[in-house]
Amino acid sequence: MTSWLLVIAASAALLFAGLLWRALHDAKRLRQRVTAAAGELESLQRAFSRFAPDEVIERIIAEGVVDFGEKKEVSVLFADVAGFTALSESLEPNVLVGILNGYFERMSQAISEHRGYVSTFIGDGLLAFFGATDPNPWQGDDCVRAALAMRVALQEYNDELAQRGLPTLAIGIGLHRGTGVVGLVGSRELKEFAFVGRAVNIAARVQELTRQYEVEIILTDRLKQTIDPSFAVESLPDTAVKGVGKPLLIHTLV
Repeated sequence: MTSWLLVIAASAALLFAGLLWRALHDAKRLRQRVTAAAGELESLQRAFSRFAPDEVIERIIAEGVVDFGEKKEVSVLFADVAGFTALSESLEPNVLVGILNGYFERMSQAISEHRGYVSTFIGDGLLAFFGATDPNPWQGDDCVRAALAMRVALQEYNDELAQRGLPTLAIGIGLHRGTGVVGLVGSRELKEFAFVGRAVNIAARVQELTRQYEVEIILTDRLKQTIDPSFAVESLPDTAVKGVGKPLLIHTLV
């Protein structure tokens, strides 16, 4: 009788050991799958981050919705390099690209440090939004501070260019605030996070006026009304711009 008990106990022990080994093996495979899935998710986020903010990527992953749009009030910054066409004709292509990449790197950093999102590069132009990804009651102040930081960053970059014997850059920056739709826009193969609305066109038109008035930064009265009054601004003549029915009230940062 005792031998039978020993046999049963041994069999039970072997069965338990087998079940334990299988459970540990399954757990290991599960951890490997989780790790692989996490890696794939991280790679997907990195890939998407080139076209959309992190907040939007997280929403896409959580909700599984790509074609979404939201109506928001956004502060828009449009910057452009003055005389870049003439500059591009006088430099070797690799030198020109190097200068432009260095410029975009510094301008993008100044914008991101003030909670802005760089939407796209258009030739030598740059388009950025504030308050487009999440609620930001201080978006106007952030927009203005980013423009001032860009001006400082460009001065430092120009010092570097001059030391290397390369031509320096001059920019014009237009700032505006308006309501429009934000979302992922594009084709099936390529989408980008964009703000669709007249505010973008007005910011671009205002940027063009920096040449006319020989200043670096111009903001519309619509944006001025939302920023901290401690910012020193100087009014410019009311100016008619394409696409706007009446002359715009505009200002420059002193």
